[in-house]
Amino acid sequence: MNYTIRPAKIEDAPACYQLIKELAIFEKEPDQVTNTLEQFTKDGFGEEPIYKMLVAEWTPTQQVVGMALFVIGYSTWKGKLLYLDDLVVNEEYRGKGIGATLVEALFDYAQNNAIKIVKWQVLNWNTPAIEFYKKLNMTLDDQWIDCKKLL
Repeated sequence: MNYTIRPAKIEDAPACYQLIKELAIFEKEPDQVTNTLEQFTKDGFGEEPIYKMLVAEWTPTQQVVGMALFVIGYSTWKGKLLYLDDLVVNEEYRGKGIGATLVEALFDYAQNNAIKIVKWQVLNWNTPAIEFYKKLNMTLDDQWIDCKKLL
């Protein structure tokens, strides 16, 4: 294995921000990233961090090539929950097991922190991601409709 999974550090913020921009291009929404690197860094590593992140570091180059960004929330039915906002692996490094290892590390984090449920979303047209989740025996739930309001 030529990579390690570890908690993100403040110096990882620029590489992770770049992965987010790459994801937005893949999802055909490059103009929707209005967050700045400065705000992203403050929100994750400032005085009151509001998200956590695991990164995949390619060992030979010490380059961050993947990330899982998540927040801790609460389910009235289950208790603590973990919401995975983004799971991204740089396209050049896909197919090497990095995504699956990031997901395993995320589940380990949840279990170690008494979190009862892990939730995330996938675009209905993102066949590679859907197949990836199916291969990992994840439950795909088509009963819920997402609701949101941009402010």
